[in-house]
Amino acid sequence: MIYNPSSLKYASSVLPVLTVEEAKQLQFKLTNHMSKVFTGQQFLSLGDLGVTPNCKRPEQTKRVEQVIANFFRAEKSALVRGAGTGAIRTILSTLLKTGDSMFIHTAPVYTTTKDTIRLLGIQTKAVDYNDLDAVREAVIADLTNKLFYIQHARQQPTDTYNLKELIQNVKRVRPDITIVVDDNYCAMKTAGIGIEFGADYSTFSGFKLLGPEGIGVIVGKKEAITILQERNYSGGGQVQGYEAMELLRMMTFAPVSLAIQNEQVEELCKQLNEGTVKGVASAYMTNAQSKNVIVELDSPIALEVIQRSNALGAATHPVGAESKYEILPMIYRVSGGFLEAQPYLKQYGLRINPMKSSAATVVQILNQAIGSNN
Repeated sequence: MIYNPSSLKYASSVLPVLTVEEAKQLQFKLTNHMSKVFTGQQFLSLGDLGVTPNCKRPEQTKRVEQVIANFFRAEKSALVRGAGTGAIRTILSTLLKTGDSMFIHTAPVYTTTKDTIRLLGIQTKAVDYNDLDAVREAVIADLTNKLFYIQHARQQPTDTYNLKELIQNVKRVRPDITIVVDDNYCAMKTAGIGIEFGADYSTFSGFKLLGPEGIGVIVGKKEAITILQERNYSGGGQVQGYEAMELLRMMTFAPVSLAIQNEQVEELCKQLNEGTVKGVASAYMTNAQSKNVIVELDSPIALEVIQRSNALGAATHPVGAESKYEILPMIYRVSGGFLEAQPYLKQYGLRINPMKSSAATVVQILNQAIGSNN
């Protein structure tokens, strides 16, 4: 193909995120729900361990799950092992049997989700979620599909579907169909998640909300969540009380931190398009997983720039995409899904997230990293 960086602008694909003021209100809402479930003494306890007789999991974990369910206006929530992938895998294995089919978007499927589909033996039927007419026709025509699976964050640069509208359109013509939403990279950052827009279940990673490693969150209807909790009888399979409390405490700080990060993403994109860094052909914001800036370079030197950025103080691979460890700005390769859709970005593209740094720091690093390769 002929490389033409100006041909790709995906502003319409960017998901709206919370302002700092809106994020503050979300923080206040969460702490309000905490005070309705915990006594002061209970909240200052790290919590218990194992399979307790009354609730078959740590009592402190049960309290945290209640807070999260109330916060998202869901019937029930569960904390599970395996982070976001574990949450998706657990709820799909509860709702579907081997050989069952579900609707997915006509776009590259996130790597671990693709493997979950393979492991569970799930059949899939793809439909373009950007075309609501096609979605309505598909779910009406094929009644064998009992589940409609949505990834909230973008799977490809050209995605424009609105999560709320998509859910409402599906439920309007097929109120019986179960909707599961992967809200990774969007929970506590956007104006709502799937369960708040009418989906039956939402899943996301607590690690991406500054929480401990490996904790996944499922929120939604009581029936399936009760079943999956009953199946998880092993003491070693529980999210222990102290882990649940660490997650809840850090979720308190996540909204404002992520909103400040979003401000710097937008400022960085603006500065790059104003020509602050020579060698940058164009820059645009996407939700390639987390909200970030995709930079298209004048020359095919992306891999060299990434290597040089490491020496200049930028992280060049993620830990949890937006975990408590991601402090330095990240300058790394474009996501696998985006590369599958636009292969040339391997040589010409950078994915940049300021994380807890400023746009100015990123510009400083890029000027040196790109300049040294010219």
